[in-house]
Amino acid sequence: MFSVEETIAGTEAAQIPKQRGESLLETAVRYAEERHWDVFPGTWLEAVDGVQRCSCGDTACAVPGAHPSREDWATQATGSATVARRMWQKQPAASILLPTGRTFDAISVAETAGFLALARMERMELTLGPVTLTPDRRMQFFVLPGASVKLPELVRKLGWTPSSLDLVALGEGAYVAAPPTRYGSSGAVQWACRPTPANRWLPDAEELISPLAYACGRDR
Repeated sequence: MFSVEETIAGTEAAQIPKQRGESLLETAVRYAEERHWDVFPGTWLEAVDGVQRCSCGDTACAVPGAHPSREDWATQATGSATVARRMWQKQPAASILLPTGRTFDAISVAETAGFLALARMERMELTLGPVTLTPDRRMQFFVLPGASVKLPELVRKLGWTPSSLDLVALGEGAYVAAPPTRYGSSGAVQWACRPTPANRWLPDAEELISPLAYACGRDR
């Protein structure tokens, strides 16, 4: 089975250092520079009476430290490493968020279904894009843009109704949190399949939907 990784690979010639030793700023810049992903800074965690709380001020925040800090976040997102560096210099603790619907969409499933799908994909020798694992036990499979539009029909062709599966496509207007962003005290987002030179070219949703739908059906 695929192992959970916390490092990301860089160019063909070099390995990017482990994220555990990097700042959020350095990591955000690398995403923009080496993967050409748009990035934008989200909220961050602040210690209040010994408790990590979200900078948004909501004590009941569902994803503390891991959501947009402003309504116009979509216009703030940038693929420029220089601009990314400038934004995180202003708030070094800000989470790293990646808008979907641009360079990639993401298919989100429950963690249990995600690991089952990964094992099945390995047996099928499918080429995967990056996959994140979040502290709220979700996995996001990066695929080519357009998945959010095609997914309902792809699921129907496999004999399922879209509403019967815990399988959601994140496209334009949505976002994912990128490693090593933290969700309050729950932990950090990790890579289930890290970005490497080999998976720079993302799969189409149609290539992954069969094992994902099967795993979600088993996980119901």
